[in-house]
Amino acid sequence: MRIPRPAGVLAAVLALALTGCGGAQDGAGGKARTQAGTESARAAADRVEPLAETPEPKLPVTVDSADGPRVKVTDTSRIVPLTGSLNEIVFTLGLGRNVVARDITATFEQAADLPVVTRAHDVSAESVLSLRPTVVLADTTTGPAEAIDQIRDAGIPLVVLEPVKSLADVEPRITAVARTLGVPDAGTALVSRTEQRIAQAKAAIPAHADRPRVAFLYVRGSASVYLLGGRDSGASSLLEAAGAVDAGKASGLEKDFTAITSEALAKAAPDAILVMAKGLDSVGGVEGLVKIPGVAETPAGADRRVVSIEDGVLLNYGPRTDEVLTTLVEQLYGNSGEGEGR
Repeated sequence: MRIPRPAGVLAAVLALALTGCGGAQDGAGGKARTQAGTESARAAADRVEPLAETPEPKLPVTVDSADGPRVKVTDTSRIVPLTGSLNEIVFTLGLGRNVVARDITATFEQAADLPVVTRAHDVSAESVLSLRPTVVLADTTTGPAEAIDQIRDAGIPLVVLEPVKSLADVEPRITAVARTLGVPDAGTALVSRTEQRIAQAKAAIPAHADRPRVAFLYVRGSASVYLLGGRDSGASSLLEAAGAVDAGKASGLEKDFTAITSEALAKAAPDAILVMAKGLDSVGGVEGLVKIPGVAETPAGADRRVVSIEDGVLLNYGPRTDEVLTTLVEQLYGNSGEGEGR
């Protein structure tokens, strides 16, 4: 397997998770809060919550595309977002009725019946063009370049945005999408709502809790893929917002992912392990996870302290990040998570 490059970690990891084979059900060894948190995350992943008022785009607008050109958008009646996070933002802004396609990582209910035109960064230009889009949204991880060029050569306005990798990217990402679609006021409202909810999620962290060391593991038993996240995995910002320490980053892993070894896990010494729900299923649940060499010898493995969050929302920094943070806090701190903030 090719380990994802830092700029494309989110989409690559989610696409791998969503296209891989299904696995066994969760083992019985996980703590109750792990199971409850997983169910909470899965429920949150079912739907997005659009803004109360449906915005009316004010067009035309001209915006800078991250890959160079200035793009004029005159019509948003048929929108094609080429990543899951972009789909989520467009729907949450209240423009879901105008979306005519989705990326495979757009797993929420409102998008479920849309045709898939992008998988693991790779877009099918023919599929996109067959839907007669009036505007296409991509990010710098979307390719191949020939497909992007083919869409543009057909005269379709295509705007490329920078990918999201941390909480700091949430506001500029929402703002850029809203501006591109001619609904800047809706963007301001969504940013305000999102930031308020993230603050509320952070406030649930116990005031005097120890900072747990958490290792983000990407596991896919069906493909024999076992990776330990480092500084650029995409999880650091989320873990730190939850009051935790990214164990992989703290142990000196500077790239995105590295193969799991007993030595690397011993150095990371996590108190808890963060995994995607489908990945946990694929290795046979918590009891299967601790059979991976080195996991059982960590404090997290010994305590069976595993945090499992649904694949489609875990690293999708955007309008539902507060739900991810809430689930993460609940699973890390249990009932003691109801506090006054740090």
